[in-house]
Amino acid sequence: MDKILRIDVGAEGGPKAVVTPLGEYEGMGGRGMTSMVVFKEVPADCHPLGPENKIVIAPGMLTGSAASTSGRISVGCKSPLTGGIKEANAGGQAGQTLARLGYAAIILEGAAPANACYKVLINKDGVQISDATEYKGLLNYDLIEKIKPVYGEKVAVMSIGPAGEMKMAAATIAVTDREMRPSRHAGRGGVGAVMGTKGIKAIIIDDAGTKMRQPKNPEKFKAANKTFTQGLRSHAVTGEGLPAYGTNVLTNVINEAGAYPTYNFKQGQYKDAGKISGETIADLETKRGGNPTHGCHVGCAIRCSGIFVDKDGNYVTKQPEYETVWAHGGNCGICDPDAIARLDFLDDNIGLDTIEMGATIGVAMEAGLLNFGDAEGAIKLVGEVGQGTPLGRILGGGCALTAKAFGIERAPVVKGQAMPAYDPRAVKGIGVTYATTPMGADHTAGYAIATNILKVGGDVDPLSTEGQIELSRNLQIATAALDATGYCLFIAFAILDQEETFNAMVETINGMYDLSLTGDDVVALGKKILSMEREFNKKAGFTKEHDRLPRYMSREAIAPHNVTFDISDDQLDTLYNW
Repeated sequence: MDKILRIDVGAEGGPKAVVTPLGEYEGMGGRGMTSMVVFKEVPADCHPLGPENKIVIAPGMLTGSAASTSGRISVGCKSPLTGGIKEANAGGQAGQTLARLGYAAIILEGAAPANACYKVLINKDGVQISDATEYKGLLNYDLIEKIKPVYGEKVAVMSIGPAGEMKMAAATIAVTDREMRPSRHAGRGGVGAVMGTKGIKAIIIDDAGTKMRQPKNPEKFKAANKTFTQGLRSHAVTGEGLPAYGTNVLTNVINEAGAYPTYNFKQGQYKDAGKISGETIADLETKRGGNPTHGCHVGCAIRCSGIFVDKDGNYVTKQPEYETVWAHGGNCGICDPDAIARLDFLDDNIGLDTIEMGATIGVAMEAGLLNFGDAEGAIKLVGEVGQGTPLGRILGGGCALTAKAFGIERAPVVKGQAMPAYDPRAVKGIGVTYATTPMGADHTAGYAIATNILKVGGDVDPLSTEGQIELSRNLQIATAALDATGYCLFIAFAILDQEETFNAMVETINGMYDLSLTGDDVVALGKKILSMEREFNKKAGFTKEHDRLPRYMSREAIAPHNVTFDISDDQLDTLYNW
């Protein structure tokens, strides 16, 4: 990957593509690339939907190679949801195909003409940008069906649904999986809305005629990659739990720990959690002819994705992730797997973040728009978002906006972004991450659940205030670096527990680039990325007072442990003191 593709959508005479060398971005990938470009090129005080904002799409440093489980892609911009810097991470095939074509990043910039709708084709012959008015307003799945006859069924596609075209703050960018379904999403922060401002409906990536990226030191790479893959397959989480039940294996675990937010974060356990657990849904999929074990991209050793089918064996959606099952399930008092799968499909089709939408519907339920447990009502509300009705526009603006519109204090958000499926009062390490990450409430920024609950990489009592700052700090640094590599976040379970697997991961990078990186260099990369993100947010107007959880979480105790979030502001303010 030795070049950057820049597309100025507002150029005179129509969008223009220019390919440039890496320059100062040499050596960066994934989140490192997206955050560095946004930090250096986007005015921190610009409007997220204005022409000064840019959207950056970057495969990881190892993506497109034979490195196991390394096919992730990052999307970065100034977020219309948080007002700060954002990186949203996705699986699917786009990262692999883009990397094999040699692109370290796509940068979309400028202001598209009103009502413009373009498609971008990237292949070994170059880049073509053309009118896509025929695609305007299409749902993601309908769009892919239109693309297949023209471009074939082996291309990868990144697209926005109606939510992105309507520039909703909860809008995603869809990425097609191995079966060319738009089921993987760069979900958080409203990145789809920014792509909508650029007038880009779809980016079609065709790597036909290219080869897998080759390492500079093949022997070192091959040996390290083999050891790394063996480590993933031998670990209980990455080798057993995730392949068998997907991420939803966590439902019973988190519910038992008393940290499963239910009824808009009112309690920490859900009485019907067993009806929507990973074990239950995997069994249902198997009986119906679906598949609980599936890789979202070629080369994944974990295969935590799956295929959810209806009672007649027809495809409904990918296996709903734990966060989705919680957001549309337990958080809303809904315990019907088929209803949750339907909501997951609707979100993917419209192009909406399932976490943000589930939290938003929970707030709407508290506001009295519908009752907790009303699955059909929830489906209708998501439908309104897709139609762009006045109510749909409010809901599509996310959890914080919906709470403000209906006079609800209890909005589970940080920096405007909804919290995922772990109550920070009962898992205090994740609460520190929610509060302090530059990304807004985001579990993937520093997954303290690993150590607080799963006891991976150590054991820090989730209910104690002791050790949580250090835990979150170390995980945020490690995650920022990991997000730059293209490796899936879930490899963290193995590399935290197995020193040999961690060392093999570093040696795989060294083999790819003929480097001699150490663990300390990985830490330094993580710190560099976080420092840029923090500085961008500071310039955007964020202060230490934004690194806080909602006040009600320090006032309202949550059952069954009857605990509040009691880590002090002074403690939170020390997290970035490295």
